[in-house]
Amino acid sequence: MTSKRYLNALMLLSLFILGSCSDKDKRHDHEGHKTEAKAGTKYTCPMHPQIVQDKPGTCPICGMDLVPMTNQGESSSRSIMLNESQQRLANIHTMKVGKGSIANSKVLNGKLVTNPEFTEVISSRVSGRLEQLYVKETGVMVRKGQPLYKIYSEQLLTMEQEYLLALKQLAAFPNEKRYSEMADAAKEKLELYGQTSGQIDKLRKFGKTDPYINFLAPASGIVAELSAIEGQYVGEGSVLMKLENLEQLWVEAQVYANELENLKEKSIVTVQVAGFESEPVKSVLDFISPQFDANSQIITIRAKLANSKLQFQPGMQANMLLPYGNTSNAITLPVDAVLRDGKGEHVWIKTGDNTFEPRMVKTGIENFDQVLIVQGLKDGDEVVTSGAYLLYSEMKLKKGTDPMAGHEHGAM
Repeated sequence: MTSKRYLNALMLLSLFILGSCSDKDKRHDHEGHKTEAKAGTKYTCPMHPQIVQDKPGTCPICGMDLVPMTNQGESSSRSIMLNESQQRLANIHTMKVGKGSIANSKVLNGKLVTNPEFTEVISSRVSGRLEQLYVKETGVMVRKGQPLYKIYSEQLLTMEQEYLLALKQLAAFPNEKRYSEMADAAKEKLELYGQTSGQIDKLRKFGKTDPYINFLAPASGIVAELSAIEGQYVGEGSVLMKLENLEQLWVEAQVYANELENLKEKSIVTVQVAGFESEPVKSVLDFISPQFDANSQIITIRAKLANSKLQFQPGMQANMLLPYGNTSNAITLPVDAVLRDGKGEHVWIKTGDNTFEPRMVKTGIENFDQVLIVQGLKDGDEVVTSGAYLLYSEMKLKKGTDPMAGHEHGAM
């Protein structure tokens, strides 16, 4: 009995297969009408390539319409579809391209150095013994008018006595011009030896000499060098310390001699200091060395760098961007929108709702922000500016091949 049932089921299955084969080219559309389907055509889901059917329909996983496949098993379109949720997760952003301009720049590696114009060398105005140093280490910030050191000086004590004597003589003979001139000369002498107007006024007011005199900072700055110690006897003109004002620095870079034709003094340059790339500073190229190293053929160029916040320090690395011309009426893209590999450069274009495809392009000049598109795009193309690498990876994952294989540059 069992064998008989098996034979009957086999006969029914054979009749079903024969019937299907006699009508294998007949298909029904969504309205129930019979349509002709191309023999051998298979259909797959753009999002789930593992779904393959021999007739049109929808994907059982995501519900998308199936698309025809080529003989190689790939979808006929080199595109990929992502729904809105997937685009948000992949941070996909696009922009419609239009013609604009791009500034071409050459990037030079540079370094920040102190500006000697703002360096103050503190030397002893008089000979004497250093009784006290108010600043005892380098790196300390001092302000203009702040006491730096106290000195015992017989030389200065003698000058104070001469000034007080001249004042007494002037008081005794107020109408005598020569006593007035002597008092003025004694005062100027004290000023030349580093005494401030306040210190001289105090001396005149109290009429008392002081062998221990404080010397004040003539400018603000950071103590870069300290050459003296307490108790040391110093001569007139001895260097005690060096102050560097960092509110303006230099940025120095080097170029080859054959690049000089593109450089001009007073050109506007952009400086990007390491660690502060998001805060580029505009500056002026104010020095081009008139001589170059005979062995390296390198020439030093320099620009001033404003540093009012004191956030930059000498020795920090920096990039100097030199303008090398301007291209107008051109199609430009953000640098991150262009993908580069061994086959060339390409971008991703949005061709329809939730549909993207790659396109080969040729690029020209570029700077830190933009790149010139010489060939491959036209006005109005909608280009992916963020998430292009994810599209590239998704295409390789789902299609199993390089999305740019066999591509040619698109028309402008």
